[in-house]
Amino acid sequence: PNSLIHLNTATASELDVLPGVGPATAKAIVDYRTTQGKFSRVEDLLNVPGIGPAKLAALRDLVTVAQ
Repeated sequence: PNSLIHLNTATASELDVLPGVGPATAKAIVDYRTTQGKFSRVEDLLNVPGIGPAKLAALRDLVTVAQ
């Protein structure tokens, strides 16, 4: 992606373009946001099933939660 993807507004299809994020992980991110509320920091991705430290490291510079 050329610009940061906002974790609190991105659709599953927008998240799906991130490296290591397929349809299942993208859906898990959206589902987490729907049930738990907005992400307050990028590190909150660790609470999403299927995302561990390695995947978070790969995504950290590609996503944001900033307004």
